[in-house]
Amino acid sequence: MTDPGERLRSSLAADSPPAGVEFDSPIAMEAMRATRVLHANEQEPFPAPGRIRVITIANQKGGVGKTTSTVNLGVALSLFGLRVLVIDLDPQGNTSTALGVDHSVGTPSIYDALVGESTLAEVTHPTTASPDLRCIPATIDLAGAEIELVSVVAREHRLRRAIETHLHALPAEERPHYVLIDCPPSLGLLTLNALVAGDEVLIPIQCEYYALEGLGQLLSNIELVRAHLNPGISVSTILLTMYDGRTKLADQVADEVRNHFGDLVLSSVIPRNVRVSEAPGYGQSVLTYDPGSRGSTSYVEAARELALRGVDLEPLVPVQPTPAVAAAPPAAHPLSALVLGETVASVRSGPQENS
Repeated sequence: MTDPGERLRSSLAADSPPAGVEFDSPIAMEAMRATRVLHANEQEPFPAPGRIRVITIANQKGGVGKTTSTVNLGVALSLFGLRVLVIDLDPQGNTSTALGVDHSVGTPSIYDALVGESTLAEVTHPTTASPDLRCIPATIDLAGAEIELVSVVAREHRLRRAIETHLHALPAEERPHYVLIDCPPSLGLLTLNALVAGDEVLIPIQCEYYALEGLGQLLSNIELVRAHLNPGISVSTILLTMYDGRTKLADQVADEVRNHFGDLVLSSVIPRNVRVSEAPGYGQSVLTYDPGSRGSTSYVEAARELALRGVDLEPLVPVQPTPAVAAAPPAAHPLSALVLGETVASVRSGPQENS
């Protein structure tokens, strides 16, 4: 068992001052961290991924940091030079709130793209966090989308087709490097749409034992989606959130998760930090609300690690169903056939429509 707090300290190694520079107070250290975030455009940018990364951020348990992680990872990636599109698929609209995007009734939103005839371009809004970060908000209308989509042909593929169409329509220089999809705390049709649309799944896990309950069910559902709807989907990242270094419990849970998932778990962990909780109340991410806080530093390091993992990704090619699963619903072609700047393989039409 590692010493409680050791993982948190290692994840915040970026707090160390440059060689030859000494800071004699916590305030000076916080000022240094804030400077790094506020002047992100003057630092070395994060590397672009080898392909457009469509990442679904899912965990059916509420309160584990899905929305917080979606917002702050998206802001961190955009501040350090990458183009990001965030899709809010939770009817509560908390992601939209944190990014300062209006999501009142009547606002063009993801609901209009899923149920109506709107394109994603028509419902995409700019954010105040960064010119490279755009958001598709969710309104309360989305709460009824699952019922409205019950009778729709190929309802599980609505979001995937919308994203494919949107990315193809954009000029190469405007395509996002990352598409982050924030899911509701459930395993319903909205989450299923997100799993079919994504190529990767990022699972935030709160460092408490209750957060581990139901994780097996989520992993089983991801396997079912891979077998029948989206063979390109995989769990690529585990992010430990709400880490409290004062307790042995947090370290025990972190060790258990790392032992089970291995390299899927990011080295960076997100500590419990009051600034992270306060920021959405001001329509901001923690990086813009308090760039010198521990929460801000942790999310920057997590985003950096996420970006580094994407550098060597190869473009995915369309997966052909094997004879053993030929009778299953046809698989959608991976979105990642789209490469920044060019299309290495044509993305054919989605699965055949059947009721």
